[in-house]
Formats: sequence, structure tokens, C-alpha cells
Amino acid sequence: MAFIAGIVNVVGVLGLDHQALTHLTGNTTLLSAALAHADLSASVHFASVLAAFLGGAVLSGVIVQGESLVLGRRYGVALALESALLFGAVMVLSRSAGLATLMAACACGLQNAMASTYSGAIVRTTHVSGMFTDLGIGLGGLLRGAPTDRKRIALCALIIFGFFAGGVAGAFLFDAIAERALLVPAVLTAAVAIGYVAYASWMHRR
Repeated sequence: MAFIAGIVNVVGVLGLDHQALTHLTGNTTLLSAALAHADLSASVHFASVLAAFLGGAVLSGVIVQGESLVLGRRYGVALALESALLFGAVMVLSRSAGLATLMAACACGLQNAMASTYSGAIVRTTHVSGMFTDLGIGLGGLLRGAPTDRKRIALCALIIFGFFAGGVAGAFLFDAIAERALLVPAVLTAAVAIGYVAYASWMHRR
């Protein structure tokens, strides 16, 4: 999922409205600057992106109904909706880059909220600031010789690598097919949804 988010974010930065889509720190800062400069158009735009991401998280709360990763919850529905939003973003792109941006941001908010915790670790698959922080804390503990959760360190490193690799792949895809590169994460998300539903059904029958 971090790989998928990496692709979406780099397409947002290189195309669409040339801004990050998978996290809100930068967009919140840009909104602050726009308001300070009384730039109404930019303020509405950035506020809309924030609202779209939040809306995706709200949808996740309605669909999944839980914060921790637990087999059996409706992740398949949430993933299918995320895939539909990304496919929809590509479909409306030629008519409205702004709407495509909002749909992609909503998809990212939905993904990020699907599983907030895993094995006691805070998990965010659409941005890596927290993952770098937790990785640094874990590595610091290792250097100090303190008891450290190595599984958590590995999880953080895996998410960081996945997001980075997705960004690299997304940049190559954008160079080849521009914003239609969003079709790749849309297909991958659909595949994850199908895989999850199949696995959950298999586990239920055991």
C-alpha cells in the first residue's frame, strides 16, 4: 500500500496540480500562506484538497469501523472504493484536473485511515514522516542497548522503502504516460482488494 501511495503522490507532484496528495502538512502550510496573502482562489483549492483527504478518512471510518488491522473487516470494500476513485480521477482528468486532484486525495485519505495500528505500531501508509521518526527512535534504542521492538523497526523500514520505490516507479510511469500513471495504482489497489476478499473467504472456510 505504501508503494501505491508513492506512485499517487509523485504523479500529484509532477502533474495534476503539482502538489503532494498523500499527506496534508504541505497543503496545510500552503493554505496558511494563501490565507495570509488573501489569495481566495488558492485558499479554496487547498482547503478543498484537505477536505477531500478528510472525506476519504471519514469514508474509511464508516466502512471499516475500526482502527486496528483485523482480518474480517470490510477492507475489500474500502480498497475497491479507493481503486474506483483513482480510476475516476483518470477519467475526469481531461475535463477537470482539479476534480481529479480531489478524487486522488480522497483515495489517499481512505487508504491512510484503513489501518491505523498494526502490532502496537502506528501505521501510516501514505506518508513517511512518522515512519522515519519511529525508525529513528528504534535505531537509537538499539545503539543505546535498550530493549527494542525489532519487528516495529522492520515495519517502519519496509513502509519507507515501499513509498520510496513507489515514487521512483511513479516518476518513470509519469514520464511515459503522464497522469494516466494513476491507472497503475488503481489496478494494484483493485488487485489487493480481490486478494484480501479471497484470503478472508478462505480463512473463514477453514
